[in-house]
Amino acid sequence: MKNVTVTLDDRTARWARIEAARREMSVSRLIRSLLEESMRQEHAYDVAMREYLSRPARPLSKAGEYPARDEVHDRAGLR
Repeated sequence: MKNVTVTLDDRTARWARIEAARREMSVSRLIRSLLEESMRQEHAYDVAMREYLSRPARPLSKAGEYPARDEVHDRAGLR
């Protein structure tokens, strides 16, 4: 384990102390937990993105089924 010094503004430090107490853990453990969760989420996102981008591209719709530009941009019905 590495020790790291973190500087927090008063409002953030107060929140961290209250949140740590609510979870019955130290501020250090709370920060470690929050960072680990952020790392897990980022990793999961990266894995999902790589999986999605590894799939072959496919058209969103069959040709000719798209609405005409005038239909899409017609705002008269909204007035």
